[in-house]
Amino acid sequence: MAEDRLARYRAIRDFEATPEPAGAPGPPPEGSSRFVVQEHHATSLHWDLRLERGGTLASWAVPKGIPVDPATNHLAVRTEDHPLEYLVFAGEIPGGNYGAGRMGVWDHGSYELVKWTEREVMVVLHGERVSGRYVLFRTGGTQWMIHRMDPPEDPGRQRFPGWGAFAPMLAEPGPMPDAADLERYAFEVDWGGVRAFAHVEGGRIGVRVPGRDGEQIRLLPELRALGASLGATEVVLDGDLVVVGAGGRPDTARLADRLTPRSDAAARRLARAAPVTYLIVDVLWVEGRPLMDLAYDERRRRLEDLGLSGPAWQVPPSHPGEGPALAAAAAAQGLPGVIAKERASRYRAGPAGSAWISVRTSPPA
Repeated sequence: MAEDRLARYRAIRDFEATPEPAGAPGPPPEGSSRFVVQEHHATSLHWDLRLERGGTLASWAVPKGIPVDPATNHLAVRTEDHPLEYLVFAGEIPGGNYGAGRMGVWDHGSYELVKWTEREVMVVLHGERVSGRYVLFRTGGTQWMIHRMDPPEDPGRQRFPGWGAFAPMLAEPGPMPDAADLERYAFEVDWGGVRAFAHVEGGRIGVRVPGRDGEQIRLLPELRALGASLGATEVVLDGDLVVVGAGGRPDTARLADRLTPRSDAAARRLARAAPVTYLIVDVLWVEGRPLMDLAYDERRRRLEDLGLSGPAWQVPPSHPGEGPALAAAAAAQGLPGVIAKERASRYRAGPAGSAWISVRTSPPA
């Protein structure tokens, strides 16, 4: 009797409770070599690579996604074979079921088989988002690694240079620009928060407060979903961390308490009692490309194109030419002031001179 390669798949699923396919019996299609990569928002975001083989889909869970650069290998965990219907499966696996969470097709296409053994699988993928030669190699048990053998598809793509490559551009205190100069500037509310950079890669986020040692992500569990919302997109963001207090105004004391090192359990409790919001005002890096030499207007367009809006993060509006009106609104809400940013300004670390002006409207809370 032929081995039932879907026995494990069926054994751990309740097909009356999940929309996943049970797997239709029958011989495999002749000469078919298809693949799919699914983005799986389960307990932990990951990507599932599935290769058609002998009538089922050999499957690996890849926590950080398919690598785009041969310099970086990614973990790949061998999972149970899946039925061929999974090549097009997308949907919500209900809570309480194996693999619960939202799943969608991230890429699909065909592949050429170069080598397939118990310890090594080498293929050439031809997808819409991923193309090139890859090898999966077993390191022990269900643990594998996936390595891109070809050069990067985008030859200009750079590797993340590390936190040391990023330092904040600082607004200088000054008066509101003259009426004749207002259109040269875009105006943003000064929230009086704590400046922070965020790096997202493979759906994981690291948050760093300039001038402090280490990353603060363990202290800010509410921001982990920001990483998942960006999926496979790699970015470096610039913004302010705030805790909203009485009257909808930032509470600096409660924010300082949130940034005090403590246990993960305490951080989770505080996240419920005094949640942090990340107000994102700039983007410095997207998909291996530094953006600091672009003008503010272009960086702002790139930032808005990312569609960042969630329960603990948002992109506050920018107001070209509307400095006095925005300053009056900020003063009425008891906020510190506004930041005037030259729309043609490049992002440069340190004091910005007249390129970025901090216009105070009231004493900070």
